[in-house]
Amino acid sequence: MTARPARVVGPVDSSSAGPAPAPAIYPLPGPDDDPRFSRGLVLDLAAVLTEHGYPPITSGVDLLNLQQALFGFLYTLDVT
Repeated sequence: MTARPARVVGPVDSSSAGPAPAPAIYPLPGPDDDPRFSRGLVLDLAAVLTEHGYPPITSGVDLLNLQQALFGFLYTLDVT
């Protein structure tokens, strides 16, 4: 499988070899409650992984690990 080159978005810096990378958007500030982050979102992501050739997620532990990894990608947690 050949990896696709990353798509770079942003202004072109004439002093460099190419366009400047876009700033990161994630992680977002941690929400008090976000209805978009649901079991359905995690199940949809699990289905996408399976569609791309990864083994199906059939274990509750694997599903929980996916949910935690997704939450960690999406949100920062202020622990102060």
